[in-house]
Amino acid sequence: MKSICVYCGSSPGTDPKFLEAALACGTALAKAGLTLVYGGGRVGLMGAVADAALAAGGRAVGVMPKDLVDQEIAHRGLSELHVVASMHERKLKMAELSDGFLCLPGGPGTYEEIFEQWTWALLGIHAKPCGFVNVSGYYDRLRDLIQHTADNGFIGQTYVDMLVYADSTEAVLDAFRGYVAPPPKWSGAKP
Repeated sequence: MKSICVYCGSSPGTDPKFLEAALACGTALAKAGLTLVYGGGRVGLMGAVADAALAAGGRAVGVMPKDLVDQEIAHRGLSELHVVASMHERKLKMAELSDGFLCLPGGPGTYEEIFEQWTWALLGIHAKPCGFVNVSGYYDRLRDLIQHTADNGFIGQTYVDMLVYADSTEAVLDAFRGYVAPPPKWSGAKP
């Protein structure tokens, strides 16, 4: 692994532990020699992750649509900032630049981004790991919902189990290092 994409809130959230986790994430990535790939913002948890990675001597690569750059929310101190035309291009570029996908607390954009990568992984579009830093149980209900989806026959348990949940970035990264992708959903192999 050379780079990890981090999805997280463009707001800091209400629990101070969310900001602490974002700062710890950026620091952990830098210390592990991994490049941070993220949405390119200077605000919320996004900005905190990038600031921490840079402060710890790491690289931070942002990807942001031009209209958001024009709204002046882009982080101007990044190692690289890729300016793209649309959110679709943003997500594709972030996926191309990343070897795994890590999710901190966030809102609808965060959910949408990690779910897309999880979907791509279970379809075999890529074989990269997806995981959640479950700060203060933030993702407990989402984890329950995903299990509910399997319990009701809409997804195989193997694809539920491919998601990593841990209390720290370091623990997620440890799981990523040993990750083996299951067979793609339509491969004919029994997961």
